[in-house]
Amino acid sequence: MVRRAQPERTCVGCRKRAPASELLRVVAIGDEAGHSLRPDPFRRLPGRGANMHPDPACFALAVRRRAFGRALRVTEVLDHGVLAEHVDAPTTTSGQPDRARVASRVGRPT
Repeated sequence: MVRRAQPERTCVGCRKRAPASELLRVVAIGDEAGHSLRPDPFRRLPGRGANMHPDPACFALAVRRRAFGRALRVTEVLDHGVLAEHVDAPTTTSGQPDRARVASRVGRPT
């Protein structure tokens, strides 16, 4: 059996390395009001991404350290309301957020 290496990424909150499949990708979406952070659980949104554990503690650390702005190379203040809702959302038994609810929040059809 051949074992393939998985890509690893660093969590912007706790700064620990983990397989990319265990981390939540976050992107900054710009509009006329500024930039807001959006979860990208399917890793399909365009642009530079930052990775974090889908854990409220890692999210709080990243916000406190202002890590999202540095990782995403955005100099203005980022709105993290949608991301906070996603991180605090209840998960299914698999540990992953409900796909229909995630798709509606990130503006994708189910």
